[in-house]
Amino acid sequence: MLRRSLLLLATLLTAGVHAASPAALPTIEVYMPTVCLACIDWAEHLRQNGFTVKVTQTDDMEAVKRRLKVPKDLEAVPSATVAGYFIEGHVHADQIKELLNEKPQALGLTVPGLPLGAPGREYSSPTCETACTVLDKDSAPPRVRRELYETLLVRKDGRTSTYARH
Repeated sequence: MLRRSLLLLATLLTAGVHAASPAALPTIEVYMPTVCLACIDWAEHLRQNGFTVKVTQTDDMEAVKRRLKVPKDLEAVPSATVAGYFIEGHVHADQIKELLNEKPQALGLTVPGLPLGAPGREYSSPTCETACTVLDKDSAPPRVRRELYETLLVRKDGRTSTYARH
């Protein structure tokens, strides 16, 4: 009787573990200009964070951005699609995972421009817990190593709100 109870408990615990395990992340399709090293680094950041990444290099990024409906003032260099959302620029994989979990009524996420310190735009892996600007004092003049930037959520009507600060 004890053995059967233990077997039943083990079965229930195992079933619970399988039910609670996270679903596989969807494939993210990354569009980048031909030979963009920062974009390649960003795609690798996504892979290292559990995404399957399909890369398409193109010389017509403007057509990609128009097809994805990325507002002109929110553009960056790489563009991507995942689960019906666009991802524009060097968005951190954690924010993409949050977007996929929350499933907001939105077009996607963007990190406009090319901020230093964003995934794929790191310079000597600078970190700062307070989202400050970090200068490399060993260069003349001092070079920015990491700068404050925001990930923006782009709503269906084109309005934005801050999704994360870095």
